[in-house]
Amino acid sequence: MSGRRRDTRTAMSSETSDTLDQAMVRSSGLDTLLSDLTDRAVQEVPGAAACSITVRRAGRLLTLAGSDGLPSGLDQRQYENGSGPCVDAAETGVEQYAPDLTAESRWPAYTGYALSTGVRCVLAVPLAVEGETGAAINFYGVRAGVLGTGRDAARAFADRAGDAIGVALRIERRRQSAADVRTALLSRSVIDQAVGILMAQERIGARTALERLRRASQNRNVKLRDLCGQLVAKVSDPGSGRRK
Repeated sequence: MSGRRRDTRTAMSSETSDTLDQAMVRSSGLDTLLSDLTDRAVQEVPGAAACSITVRRAGRLLTLAGSDGLPSGLDQRQYENGSGPCVDAAETGVEQYAPDLTAESRWPAYTGYALSTGVRCVLAVPLAVEGETGAAINFYGVRAGVLGTGRDAARAFADRAGDAIGVALRIERRRQSAADVRTALLSRSVIDQAVGILMAQERIGARTALERLRRASQNRNVKLRDLCGQLVAKVSDPGSGRRK
């Protein structure tokens, strides 16, 4: 495991008084933090060979993070089929345990693929994540029944992880909101510049200039921000339009 992961693990240790926000600053971001969380889950839950976190976002389930050693596509197959232990745990809020996939009949479209990756045992524990309508933490074992003795540890970890994931996602939403504000301000700035240019060129008022730009945007099927950006660039560098 990389030094970066080890540094993040130190920051997230239960023996430190750092808040999750502080750990986020010291880590390289949300992805690293959540990946570290799944790696820790594998260490703490007996029998777990891999772990992933499933959350419903924008109306669909997706995997936020997976531990080292998580077989590719293991969760995605469940989402595509709309069926599987992590899907059921996230959607119903009921823990799902399959001690031996060779004898499992609940998810026929999924079990064959899981077995082909070397997974024999699956445990999916619902997560209570603030602001999300469905989530689960999924544990995978390579031997039949290997997760049976780890179920209590998995539930205890899920209780702690739900709060941590909720805080991490809240931080992500704040960052995205700030990015949206910056984008809006930049858009407003370039539109205002384009309006000013048109007012000077055509000797018209601000409202008329903005309306002309909006009509041109619709007629050309170009976003207003992009159209205004083109106008500002053309005026700033008159020779740009003649370059090949």
